[in-house]
Amino acid sequence: MERPDAANPFGEFTKMLEQFKLPGFDVPAIMEARRKDVEALVTANQAALQGMQSLAQKQADMLRSTLGELQSLAGQFSASGGAPTQTAELVQQTLHKALADMQQLAQAAYQSQAESYAVIAKRVEENVQELKTLLQPKK
Repeated sequence: MERPDAANPFGEFTKMLEQFKLPGFDVPAIMEARRKDVEALVTANQAALQGMQSLAQKQADMLRSTLGELQSLAGQFSASGGAPTQTAELVQQTLHKALADMQQLAQAAYQSQAESYAVIAKRVEENVQELKTLLQPKK
């Protein structure tokens, strides 16, 4: 038995369907459309994966940064004797930075989702056009 071609997983399926000649059923066009569907899903999944990896990297960077700041603040606090005004100021700065970090994470997640959605939406639009073409009477 022959090994299936990894570059063209639809090859064997196309050969099988072409054995059954059905009028008005364009097997190569249908198989090409399904191949494009799979490619669109792969592209969308890659975009989503890259977005998640970017998000995870940003979270790790933020954690490292926050831990470094906490270590620095602890050193300053113990050296200065812990003045209340300085402490309140440091807490306010830390909260502002945390808010900015959360906004960055939300923007990164939104961008990743938007890219994945755009790939799928484009493929759906192509499917509609392909279906219109297939349903037009042949002259």
